[in-house]
Order: sequence, then structure tokens, then C-alpha cells
Amino acid sequence: MDNKVLVAYGTKYGATAGIAEKIGEVLRQAGLGVDVVPADRAGDPGQYTAVVLGSAVYAGAWRKEAAEFLEANEEKLAERPVWLFSSGPTGHGDPVQLMNGWRFPQEQQATADRIKPRDIVYFHGLLDLKKLSLPEQLLLKAMKAPVGDYRDWDAIAAWATAIADALKKE
Repeated sequence: MDNKVLVAYGTKYGATAGIAEKIGEVLRQAGLGVDVVPADRAGDPGQYTAVVLGSAVYAGAWRKEAAEFLEANEEKLAERPVWLFSSGPTGHGDPVQLMNGWRFPQEQQATADRIKPRDIVYFHGLLDLKKLSLPEQLLLKAMKAPVGDYRDWDAIAAWATAIADALKKE
């Protein structure tokens, strides 16, 4: 278990998986052992020194698999360093401002408060209309949501570097 980090995620179309892979890559480059896996296949977080858990956000909610992992493993997560991330908004500017101050799903907030994560961040996401169902396409067009890849790879790498630095000091 020597400095082994679990990076688990919930994704619908793969954009959040890409963020998780980038976090894993940065942690590996810092010399840490890392497993990057979907939350519904993550297994026992007790096998890891630390956990990074993230999810795509739809209508203010985390993906079911990420939310269930958080809830089901609350006790073990509370015993180790945990970082949480969400991904979702498209467009330019601060993701939290774009979402009118939203930072984390209300349904999981009490669990997160008990776990006491080291940090909770909200990253920009990706919106590819070709991957969406017709109802999703129509809804997003009506909302005039910006289409494209707005993931900020530098911000993601900087956050992962801060995680690596914190773990190396422990």
C-alpha cells in the first residue's frame, strides 16, 4: 500500500475519464503508484494510501456509480486523504461562477463533510453533440450550452501536482 493512489470516476461519455487519466498520469510522473478505474469497478479503497474521486455532473448530480462509491465507502474514505472533483460546465470562465456558485452535489455534501476531503474542485467539461441522444441535443441547444472541449488540462495537472506534493510530504 506504499503511496498507492486510487483515482476513481463516474463518466457518461468519457470526458471525466479523460480527466481522471490525466490526474493518474501526473501522479505517476511524481513517482506514486496509481490505479485509475471507473468507480463501479474500483473495489476496496482501504487498499490505498489516498483516493481521488470524481464524477461528471448532470442536472446538479454526480453519476450514480461515483455517488454510490462515495456513500458505500464513507468510513474507509474518512480514514485516508481524499480529494474530490466534478466536471461539467462548458464555456469560458470559472466553472463555479458559470454554475452560479455550485461546487458539489447537495445529495453527497453531508457525506463529503464527514469524510473531510483535502480539496473539492470543479473542472470544465466537454460537450460533443455527436455523442448525445436527440433529447439531450435538443435540450442543450435550447439552453445554448457552449459545445466543445473546455477541459483545462493545465489546471487539472496543477491540481494533481498539488495532490502528489501533499502525499509525498506525509
